[in-house]
Amino acid sequence: MSYFQFKSQQKINATMQEVWQFISSPNNLKVITPPYMGFQVVTKGLTETMYPGMIIGYKVSPLAGIKLNWLTEITHVQEGVYFVDEQRVGPYAIWHHQHKIEPFENGVLMTDIVTYKPPFGWFGNLLNTWVIKNKLAEIFAFRTKKINELFNS
Repeated sequence: MSYFQFKSQQKINATMQEVWQFISSPNNLKVITPPYMGFQVVTKGLTETMYPGMIIGYKVSPLAGIKLNWLTEITHVQEGVYFVDEQRVGPYAIWHHQHKIEPFENGVLMTDIVTYKPPFGWFGNLLNTWVIKNKLAEIFAFRTKKINELFNS
């Protein structure tokens, strides 16, 4: 079984505090997700900032309008620096997503590293080649565009 990794980096013209405040709020996830995915946080009563052990439930339609349930746990947080979310229930066999920010040339460098294993064994590996890796690139391109609109315009 294969594991894959996707990495995205973005320079943001903002302070560490501004970027952290935005990315660490579960309520902002919908803002940076393509509208066609129908992203919806379904967990009620979430705090404004993520913390280790936080469980967040979503509904999302990544392909062909098929609604999927996705449950993640925030497993690690270093306030103002990084956090990690891991899928507990959802479409992947494994999903581990690191979100990291660091000071960089009058702003912030944000790095996302997603390590994942598609479902369905060898067929999932083919799906990754044909669909999944391209879909991740598309989602993160949208995210980059939205964050540029919010912080860099």
